[in-house]
Amino acid sequence: QLQLVESGGGLVQPGGSLRLSCVASRYSLDVYAIGWFRQAPGKEREGVSCIRRSGDGTVYAHSVQGRFTISRDNAKNTVYLQMNSLKPEDTAVYYCAASQDCLVIPNKYEYAYFGQGTQVTVSS
Repeated sequence: QLQLVESGGGLVQPGGSLRLSCVASRYSLDVYAIGWFRQAPGKEREGVSCIRRSGDGTVYAHSVQGRFTISRDNAKNTVYLQMNSLKPEDTAVYYCAASQDCLVIPNKYEYAYFGQGTQVTVSS
């Protein structure tokens, strides 16, 4: 089955930037829409952004609109999440997952093949 591996997390100061990567193995990524999710301690996993199979459509949660940018390189089987102007409330474990399409803010129940996650900590 499809396997997704996230990377790129770390510790960054408020206002800083990080770029997360989601790499697929075993199957080609271009047959899936990909979503990014995050889960902070004690909170539900929430959808952050998603991108359609060919990259011709994206959706963002209101909390990250204008700060985060999702993109994909199907030749590299990779989806990226560029995160700028990071805030302490962005601190969470970030996951990527696959779905059939990306038309609304990702819902965790409509996605599968979650990776193991990558920790993002925004703190001074």
